[in-house]
Amino acid sequence: MNVLLINAKKIPNRLAEITGRQLKQLIEVQRCAIGDTVRVGEINGLMGTGTILELNTSQAVLEINLNSPAPPPIPLTLILAMPRPKMLRRSLQTIAAMGVKEIYLINSFRVEKSFWQTPFLKPEAIEEDFILGLEQARDTRLPEIHIRKRFKPFVEDELTDIIKGKKNLLAHPVTETRCPIDLQQPATLAIGPEGGFIPYEVDMLSAAGFETVHIGPRILRVETAVPALISRLFPA
Repeated sequence: MNVLLINAKKIPNRLAEITGRQLKQLIEVQRCAIGDTVRVGEINGLMGTGTILELNTSQAVLEINLNSPAPPPIPLTLILAMPRPKMLRRSLQTIAAMGVKEIYLINSFRVEKSFWQTPFLKPEAIEEDFILGLEQARDTRLPEIHIRKRFKPFVEDELTDIIKGKKNLLAHPVTETRCPIDLQQPATLAIGPEGGFIPYEVDMLSAAGFETVHIGPRILRVETAVPALISRLFPA
């Protein structure tokens, strides 16, 4: 936890009460004591510091001073086929940590119907994963996620507006075009499920304006492909 994120509603009079997972982190990992200063941030707001005024096994009370902006987001819209639930959690944390702020989680032929029943898709679960990613990366702005369970209507009815004015790339191992490096423009990146998009889906995305690209001959897991592609398109 490289920044402690706090909801604005929990910072009345510049004082914040910390409990649960974050309190455990302060005590057991960071080994904080009264008087110590830690880096804090307001969710979707500024970052700064918090001075620990009280600390016990029930709660910590911090005096908050927020004075610096969060790092800028990367200009990428990510379209991600629904991965396996456990992989979803890791992927969402990584996506948030890398600075992506808009995500479309979509269906695909190779996505098992049972995946959509996972409790990890509940809004509170998604927010928790985003917060874990942001705390790792020292960022405050939560990504926005859109869930689309029907592939064809999404492509036909929404995709044109989403990708307008962007460089639109489809990660696909069976292509001759290598993924570009260090883009200097906004982009949309589509990543398929385990096994990739089926030919029909690739054709629909290509017809909508996507260029198929690859990052080598190896087939990567989704949780590996996501950071590999993002870091190639927008290196630090």
